[in-house]
Amino acid sequence: KEVILGMTRDPQFGPMLMFGLGGIYVEVLKDVTFRIAPITPSDAEGMIRELRSFPLLRGARGEKPSDLNAIVGSLLRLSQLVTEFPELVEMDINPLIVFPEGQGAVALDARMTIALE
Repeated sequence: KEVILGMTRDPQFGPMLMFGLGGIYVEVLKDVTFRIAPITPSDAEGMIRELRSFPLLRGARGEKPSDLNAIVGSLLRLSQLVTEFPELVEMDINPLIVFPEGQGAVALDARMTIALE
C-alpha cells in the first residue's frame, strides 16, 4: 500500500505531523490525520487507526495486512527528526510503500523545505 507522511511547522503549535493513504489517494480521498510532534507510539497507532481507510491497511477482502509496525516506526522517526531539527519547515514522504506485515516499508519520494536562518 502507498501512504503519505508529512509535516509542517505551525507558528503557534510547532511541528504538525500528517498521515494518510498516499499516491493519488491523498488527493482524491483527503483521508488524513494530524498530531503535534513529538508523538508517542500510541499517538502513531491512533493516527493510523483514525483513517476512514484503515480497513484497507488492515487487509480488506482477502488482501494481506500492511506492516503497521513499519508505519508506526516511520511516524516516530519523522517526529524525532522534526523535533530535533527546527530548521526543517516542511516535509512530505509520498509515497511510503508499506509491504505486507513483517516486511517493512520504503520511501520512494520525499520533499523537504529547510529554513536558512
